Amino acid sequence: AFIKAFHQIPCIGYGNLSPSTAVGRIFSIVFALFGIPLNLVLLNAIGHLMLLGVQHCASRLEEVFHWQNKASFLIKTCALVTGLLLFLLLPPLLFSDKEGWSYEEGFYYSFITLSTIGFGDYVIGMNPDRTYPNWYKNVISLWILFGMAWLALVIKFCINILE
Repeated sequence: AFIKAFHQIPCIGYGNLSPSTAVGRIFSIVFALFGIPLNLVLLNAIGHLMLLGVQHCASRLEEVFHWQNKASFLIKTCALVTGLLLFLLLPPLLFSDKEGWSYEEGFYYSFITLSTIGFGDYVIGMNPDRTYPNWYKNVISLWILFGMAWLALVIKFCINILE
């Protein structure tokens, strides 16, 4: 009965699975009550590790080159540019190749996915006319995980500037 609680519906939500029974919907709500906070804790921990890595690089540069504030600014700028490349600017090229989307559609998908808006109008690996490599969805899953953590850091940084 629980397995029947979910069925495939194309173009509803972000992907194609949705609960179709009351039990499935209640389970989804209970799961979300625990899953969303755990996801936030995980993203925060990953973001913190990424930030520690950036701060470690900045402190090493300060020691080696005897720079004070320049190293911190340089490393933060490099981390921002690297993140932009890895999470927003380069993935659309992969999506153009594997999904047949334009660069603009791939960039839109990248931002909408990493910002957790996720309209579901674009979903990777779902075109029946295309063949996808075995590694594709796994790599995209890692990209989403680290990209969400990076974008959360950028948003947090922007909030700190605005305050």
